[in-house]
Amino acid sequence: MTRSPAPEAVARHPHLADPIPDGWVRVDLHSHTMWSGDCTTTPDELRAAVDSSAIDVLCITDHNATAGAERLADELACRVIVGEELRVGQGEIIGLFLTERIPAGTGLLEAARMIRDQGGIVYIPHPFDPMRNCLAAPAIEQLVEAGLVDAFEVRNAKTSLESLNRRAADYAARHGLAPGAGSDAHVPDALGAAYMEMPDFADAASFLAALRVGRVVGHHFDKARAWSPRIVPSVPDHASS
Repeated sequence: MTRSPAPEAVARHPHLADPIPDGWVRVDLHSHTMWSGDCTTTPDELRAAVDSSAIDVLCITDHNATAGAERLADELACRVIVGEELRVGQGEIIGLFLTERIPAGTGLLEAARMIRDQGGIVYIPHPFDPMRNCLAAPAIEQLVEAGLVDAFEVRNAKTSLESLNRRAADYAARHGLAPGAGSDAHVPDALGAAYMEMPDFADAASFLAALRVGRVVGHHFDKARAWSPRIVPSVPDHASS
């Protein structure tokens, strides 16, 4: 059954009101929960945000952790793809469709190969953005030359300069990489800020093929979270279940 975004979500992200083709889905390739050390979004808040935005597929890509994605896979109204945003020394990469967490401290090439070995997709987040922990340009080249990049984030909702998103899109096109888009949500209201509209898929291979014919949708959204008293449980980065 097709879900409709709530009026408050459309007010934040007007593109959510635009129709998508039959058989297509909205996929956010990059999001965070309280299992990330820099995010306080609780499961209840994420459930409400998913319901409000009507996102169809959410890639949960917490920093060096998969426990949140694994837990929430059966608790959200959308489908969940288990991912992980990995710190690899020269910056960050994302693994999608993971069945096992990549240990913290794993090097760049080894991490990419470990993602591929478990049937996952290697995704480069927020490339070229100097305000983020982006993968250094020489490291991107190293991965691309080794054939270890599958998809490239060409719209990150937290990237403030549109020129950086355009640069990423140009790079992806030149190197034949599938484009991707994500909210990089660290607060609940960010869900819906950026995503791919793409044909539905059944597995990692068809996901990657669908990305190549999909549409990039989104805008810049990086509002600070309104302060409220709250307690977020301590979640160790090494937790995997």
